[in-house]
Amino acid sequence: MKARALVAWNVRRIRVDRGIPQEQLAYDAGIDRSYMGGLERQTENPTIDLLDRLAETLDVELSEFFVQPPKGAAPPKTLPKGRKPIRTKRKKRESA
Repeated sequence: MKARALVAWNVRRIRVDRGIPQEQLAYDAGIDRSYMGGLERQTENPTIDLLDRLAETLDVELSEFFVQPPKGAAPPKTLPKGRKPIRTKRKKRESA
């Protein structure tokens, strides 16, 4: 696996494992959300300074971004779409 793909895989894996939306991670790390998405899609080439900032934000060692996934491992899943969870409507209470 190439370095850019490896970093993208691991950033997404760590972010999803912790339940952090892309937008929140980007905000906390001080980068644009679209750049964060590009990093995970392997269209952006992050600097070592950016990787250092992401590692600090995620509270992991920088080396964590270069861990090889096990052979045949499925790609990290994405978080559910949307910004807020769906809320169910409350039923009206009946008067006694």
